[in-house]
Amino acid sequence: MRTVGNEASWIGIAKCVARGIRYRVLFHTLEAGGGYLSQACSSAEILAVMYTKVMRLPAPGSPLLPGAFRGVPGPNNRDYTTGALYNGPRDAEHDRFILSPAHYALALYAALIETGRMHEAGLRDFNKDGSSVEMIGAEHSPGMEVMTGSLGQGISQAAGIALARKKKGESGKVWVFMSDGEFQIGQTWEAVEFAAYHGLTNIGMYVDVNSYQCDGKIDSVMGIDPLDRRLEAFGAEVVSCPGHDVVRLAAAASEWKGERPLVVLAQTVPWQGIEVLRQREPKFHYIRFHTDEERQSLADALQSYETEIERESG
Repeated sequence: MRTVGNEASWIGIAKCVARGIRYRVLFHTLEAGGGYLSQACSSAEILAVMYTKVMRLPAPGSPLLPGAFRGVPGPNNRDYTTGALYNGPRDAEHDRFILSPAHYALALYAALIETGRMHEAGLRDFNKDGSSVEMIGAEHSPGMEVMTGSLGQGISQAAGIALARKKKGESGKVWVFMSDGEFQIGQTWEAVEFAAYHGLTNIGMYVDVNSYQCDGKIDSVMGIDPLDRRLEAFGAEVVSCPGHDVVRLAAAASEWKGERPLVVLAQTVPWQGIEVLRQREPKFHYIRFHTDEERQSLADALQSYETEIERESG
């Protein structure tokens, strides 16, 4: 969706979407007693910019209300649909979106709600048995087109879709959201190499470079730097930018030369917008509450968001 209006109004909208993503994920983290909260903190502006400025998607109609999981595709389930429905019809001229790290699913659901593509009531069934609104998203979950449960697989499937679109002469691009931890995986590099070899100038990747993975700081587990130069060596056009600056994030796509696959390395921090999370360094992957004080500190952060939202809504 490309937002109608002047540049100043778009920037305000993108920032509101990002705040809404953090608020909704924080709310459900408190409700469930834990969750993938730091992922929302680091990715909020990236997803906000992708959905309000970068991706060319059909305009949303009425927000969709997620239903129950209807089973896997097969001979007896031919009416199966994927979560790509929330991004609009898969027309030749429109872009496609692939979420690679599936544990970012709640941040994606929040982005869909904030941009009018998913009904907020759909989150009442979040992470419940029989629901399509899963904690670790699958291809039937809102906003998701393919199964990306194992890290590193999303970019490979996206590259295949991009190659097929190129052969069909479709003008729409394929956009992939990735996490930096996925660059510790060999399949990711094979996919980038594949995209460059086949001249896929219709695929772009935004990478949440928060510098942490499930076991702690990436550099303490297995370093991936210099990531920009390694990606360039594999044939990609690379842009590095501040990951919480909506203007710079959008410029990375608009200034794409279109001669090679694009990789935007968005430099983020996993406690952005919820400063109290910083105390948990270096463990941010899944937030659990060990004490009442920890829970209360996040409840206070939620209250601050609610006060800010109420003040701005008048």
